[in-house]
Amino acid sequence: MKNNKELLNAALFASVLALGANGYVMGQPAPVEELRPGMLIGYLTPEELPHALSIIPPAPEPDSPAFAWEQAVNQNMLALRDTPRWDLATLDNDLSFPTAAGTFSCALDMPINEQDTPYLYQLLRRTIPDAGLATYSAKDHYQRTRPFVVNGQPICVEGQEERLASDGSYPSGHTAIGWAWALILSELAPERGDAIAQRGLAFGDSRMVCNVHWPMDVIQGQIVAAATVARLQANATFREDMAGAAREIEQFSGKGLGTNRDCEAEAAALQIAVER
Repeated sequence: MKNNKELLNAALFASVLALGANGYVMGQPAPVEELRPGMLIGYLTPEELPHALSIIPPAPEPDSPAFAWEQAVNQNMLALRDTPRWDLATLDNDLSFPTAAGTFSCALDMPINEQDTPYLYQLLRRTIPDAGLATYSAKDHYQRTRPFVVNGQPICVEGQEERLASDGSYPSGHTAIGWAWALILSELAPERGDAIAQRGLAFGDSRMVCNVHWPMDVIQGQIVAAATVARLQANATFREDMAGAAREIEQFSGKGLGTNRDCEAEAAALQIAVER
């Protein structure tokens, strides 16, 4: 029979095995504080964020050919109201978790949740403020008027009109987040890169379907996303979480374990043309 010292040593050894190099339980990322309720602190400090105003061109002028094109695209988007594509755009508008965790679930063919894929789940959550806040130097400078204010038509999220009307349209923060996710996930699962990219582009299109962004808002949001992901590559904690997420994707993707959403319904909604 083992004596007390041997039992203690065995317990300590088991504890060491269960702890990673940074002192947290293996299989779980280190806890992260919230920036505000429901939103985790990002990987980048405010000083490390890309400066969108220095990266993207000025917003189109109201009397420019570019804006005339944007208005024509906006009219095409208005025709999608009350279709399944409008419903998907409404879902894409919701960046809260766990809802937003399912955005790329079908593209990855796997469930994404805090219990089974904690690294991937936290990676998605933590990159929201990185990509989203990176747009604000340009948003605040240009204070571009959103389409629903110009055309007087409904948006896909009732009750948000006043808040959005006072928040600059250019570039799109939602698009920056969605495209940052697409770039990150394409690196983690290159064999599913086409499906991930298609879903990421559709996420940006959803902002136009929702009548809350112009086309150039979406395009330049994607540029800001690319700049943000480039900055993230130099962050050690981001790289650690990427490694953990890669293991989870390898374990769950394409294994027939289900998804967060109805993938047939999502595919059908995405088949509805978004004309530019």
